[in-house]
Amino acid sequence: MITTDPGRLDLETVWGWLREAYWSLGIPRETVARAFANAIPFSILDGQQQVGCARVVTDRATFAYVADVFVAPSHRGRGLSVWLMETMRQHPELQGLRRWLLGTRDAHGVYAKVGFRPLGRPEIFMEIHAPDVYR
Repeated sequence: MITTDPGRLDLETVWGWLREAYWSLGIPRETVARAFANAIPFSILDGQQQVGCARVVTDRATFAYVADVFVAPSHRGRGLSVWLMETMRQHPELQGLRRWLLGTRDAHGVYAKVGFRPLGRPEIFMEIHAPDVYR
């Protein structure tokens, strides 16, 4: 099942995954807790076991940023990432948004299945990026 109930999020498991992920290597537990508390958390559960997660950072009116998408290695290859993304896109609080964004190094095919495309006008976007902030 997929739920947005923050009480169902197994923060210890999620932190365990994210502190080893390429995009958040070494992230402190408190940072993960704050990040999920200030977003819409999505948990994939197999029974009571957390087997995947993601969060959507949003104003619930115009914009959403998808972050920290993760599926446990034991549950990969079952279409859970696509199901998770479809569920996010159908969430009632995320309808009518003007823009959705995400960043990925290696999962472009997953996100393309639910409508994501490379930036149409990358020249209008700018960033401040601190990749070593958790080290």
